[in-house]
Amino acid sequence: MKNARWSRRHFLQLSAGCGFGTMISPHLLADDPAQSRPVPSRVSNPRATSGDKVVEPDWEQRLTIKVGQQQGDLIGSSQKVLQAAVDYVARLGGGTVEILPGTYTLRGSVHLRSRVRIIGAGDETILTKPASITTKLSADSDWYDQEITLADPRGFEVGDSVCLRTKNPHTGGTTVLKRILIARSGNRFKLDKALRENFWGLGESTCSTLFPLITGEEIDHLIVEKLTLDGNRANNENLDGNYGGCIFLQDVNDVLIRQVTARQNNGDGISWQICHDVTVEDCHSHDHAGLGLHPGSGSQRPIMQRNTLERCQIGIFFCWGVKHGIATENTILDCHGQGISIGHRDTDNLVRKNQIRNSGQHGILFRPERGAGFCGHRNRIEENLIENSGPADGIAIDIQGGTEQISLRQNEIQETRGAAQRIGIRLGKETKEIQLLGNTFTGLSQNVVQA
Repeated sequence: MKNARWSRRHFLQLSAGCGFGTMISPHLLADDPAQSRPVPSRVSNPRATSGDKVVEPDWEQRLTIKVGQQQGDLIGSSQKVLQAAVDYVARLGGGTVEILPGTYTLRGSVHLRSRVRIIGAGDETILTKPASITTKLSADSDWYDQEITLADPRGFEVGDSVCLRTKNPHTGGTTVLKRILIARSGNRFKLDKALRENFWGLGESTCSTLFPLITGEEIDHLIVEKLTLDGNRANNENLDGNYGGCIFLQDVNDVLIRQVTARQNNGDGISWQICHDVTVEDCHSHDHAGLGLHPGSGSQRPIMQRNTLERCQIGIFFCWGVKHGIATENTILDCHGQGISIGHRDTDNLVRKNQIRNSGQHGILFRPERGAGFCGHRNRIEENLIENSGPADGIAIDIQGGTEQISLRQNEIQETRGAAQRIGIRLGKETKEIQLLGNTFTGLSQNVVQA
């Protein structure tokens, strides 16, 4: 794998190529104490030095473990053999797990490790899962417990990844935990980690075999490529994108997801929460109940380019506080809600040269949020093609709430279904400093409307 700073360089090169670097650099550097420090000389001949996680030689070869169903270093078709390969490579400092062609049916997530690359054979390497099952908990478990008791344990096995859900007796909200079953006596199962939440009968607590196919938490330097991930949507309950997806990452940095097909998940396709410098490129995410791509809360500098997103609820959903991101050259088709949704403190992002067609509600939506202080300011929407958005009174670009300082430049907004009451761009009455320059409109009832 490359030097530890590969994704940072990749981001800077991309942003410069998009003409975006000059826009974001003042924000990135404004409060950087490093500006007052001397700049160290560039390391021209790095050596492997104990404890140095920043500078590393670019080794010509690292360990590769091949996993297959008939041949390879490890033989099998479950998450157990894939996890064994990942853990072995990680223990030796990182390398590649190559998954040979075949369909691998997983009863639990494959948990990624730092500095591990997973690569398949594209359409010929399929990771999927069986139908989910759910049962109630038949005994109360307190927050300090590390076991649960299932009302009906049929279909549950040691090694399974599970999702535990309960209604919080104090707030009424839903508590969701993901755990692994690691030991069993009858209908009692030990968990890999303590609950740290109360799961009581009065909260209608349940256990389900729901999980992301590939996941990672509090790790860095990952590559996932050339895999087909099938969520078996028709036979699995919903697990929303704050907890799952075909790929789900939490508190992870420096990630490249490339040439992955994520399909048919009852939830999101690819979701990452509080993850920084994540690049998703040349992927196909389609037919999910949730979101195609979900750059989640607090994620900084995501890059989403040349992806095809089809028949999801929303194509790209900028969650809370996603900043300095780039969404470019994506094709977003037939989404039931929005092609792209931007909202809660999602600032300083560039959305450029995307094709957004046949969105059920809006091509691009700026969500109203809870006042101007929560809106998505200082975003640039440039050179996008937005075609056939919403119903008869649909809106291609709808900027709601107190959203400020949005630049809309050289976008092409088209309607081929007849004008009806369709609008190209609508500006909410509380919006400010919205710049419109060089946009073109075809086939609409009204091009620009100020509410």
